[in-house]
Amino acid sequence: MMCAAAQLPAHNEFGERPKLVVGIVVDQMRWDYLSRYYDQFQDDGFRRLIDKGFSCNNCLINYVPTVTAIGHTSAYTGTTPAFHGICGNNFFIDGEPVYCCADQTVEPVGTDNAKRGKMSPRNLLSTTIGDQLRMHTDFRSKVIGVSYKDRAAILPAGRSSDAAFWLDIDNGQFITSTYYMTELPEWAKAYNRELKKNKRMQELGKRIGYDPLCGTITTEMAIAALQGEQLGKGDVTDMLCVSYSQTDVIGHEWGTRGEHTDGAYLQLDRDIARLLKALDDQVGEGNYLVFLTADHGAAHNYQYMEDHKMNGGAWKGDIEMFGSGLEGYLKETLGADLSVINSVNGYRVFLNKKRIAELGLEGQKVKDAIIGYARQMPHVQFVMDFEKVNTWSVPDIIRSRALLGYHPRRSGDILLVLEAGYYEFWSGSSKTGTTHGEWNPYDAHIPLLFYGWKVDHGSTSREVHITDIAPTVCQMLHIQQTNACIGEAIPEVVR
Repeated sequence: MMCAAAQLPAHNEFGERPKLVVGIVVDQMRWDYLSRYYDQFQDDGFRRLIDKGFSCNNCLINYVPTVTAIGHTSAYTGTTPAFHGICGNNFFIDGEPVYCCADQTVEPVGTDNAKRGKMSPRNLLSTTIGDQLRMHTDFRSKVIGVSYKDRAAILPAGRSSDAAFWLDIDNGQFITSTYYMTELPEWAKAYNRELKKNKRMQELGKRIGYDPLCGTITTEMAIAALQGEQLGKGDVTDMLCVSYSQTDVIGHEWGTRGEHTDGAYLQLDRDIARLLKALDDQVGEGNYLVFLTADHGAAHNYQYMEDHKMNGGAWKGDIEMFGSGLEGYLKETLGADLSVINSVNGYRVFLNKKRIAELGLEGQKVKDAIIGYARQMPHVQFVMDFEKVNTWSVPDIIRSRALLGYHPRRSGDILLVLEAGYYEFWSGSSKTGTTHGEWNPYDAHIPLLFYGWKVDHGSTSREVHITDIAPTVCQMLHIQQTNACIGEAIPEVVR
């Protein structure tokens, strides 16, 4: 006897999608800022997302290091540096230094500034949500990224995106590159003309990132793109990727507490309200899907910690400070010098393998010597050989995040883990500011809010990860997951 065919629901959910997906990343936003500022937020900004959306209250970053380029990429690809290949803001590929988005094969558009404009996503190895959406609709969907930072506009939008726009701080204009187009669209030119008339913008000049106005102009540029490209008005789903960077710049300068950070988040609240209002007007409430998250958090300023009798401090671990004692140690043990190290960046040591070979040294012996020295340094809790981390006696949480953050040709050779509360402090670092990069909750616990199309109000305290964002959105859109996805769709959000 043949089984009866399964009854399909009268309502075919596979044909339903929102008109527009909007991804919002707030650079350096700790999860606890949602509660810290909740009573000061207005009803139609962050509180609209919280009170009417779904909050994942235990969203963690599941790799190291926790930095801007990696965080933006991981949120939109559903994977980690081990697979998407963006291993930092700056890193090395086969021993050659690279900036994550630098591309000498393209030209700037909207500026003559090659330093600011020769950018693209070519170093990205995996697809993003936008890439999958574009493929699913035979590239009819429009995908656009907007941010103050080039990497925060470029990497979320993905390799096949229509455009990414970022700010050239040398001339106060939003620009792009020939990777996307040969000329700025008229709506972008029009907005740039408005920026030229903005007196406060002109007064701030290159320091625009240190002022909440940076978030306001990012919002205005995003709205200009929304309207100029008629996003959400077609017969397929479009995507807008918006990243707010001023919160990171301000945090690095003034830390997690005080009037500067307070002012930045309260103004951002007003800017988000303005963006949501524009989405209502353009697409219609209920017709668009929003997610808001962060690329990383931040530690409290070390002096703040010391003043309140808590563990923490500035660890001078760049090549200059780390190497001041290491050089003598290398000479004594190997007859080598600091030339065997390319860089110390993001708590990772990048070896100069070419120089090691020229000196006739064994790479493993050089690594062992550096590891031996680093283990003796104050406030260094663990030191690991990246290639052997799976067999080292370290806690599982450290091992797992190290492995997910390790790309064999891009991530360096040695990983250092500091005691809780300690962070890298360079010669040019602000004594009142902070930074990020480690596995600890202050750097790795981030907000994750969903709002709008088919999102019920609620929350969960179940542990989810930054890599779960992309598969969640992809499942809601009924499109294939990103091609290196390791995350899982969040069932409390996906119905």
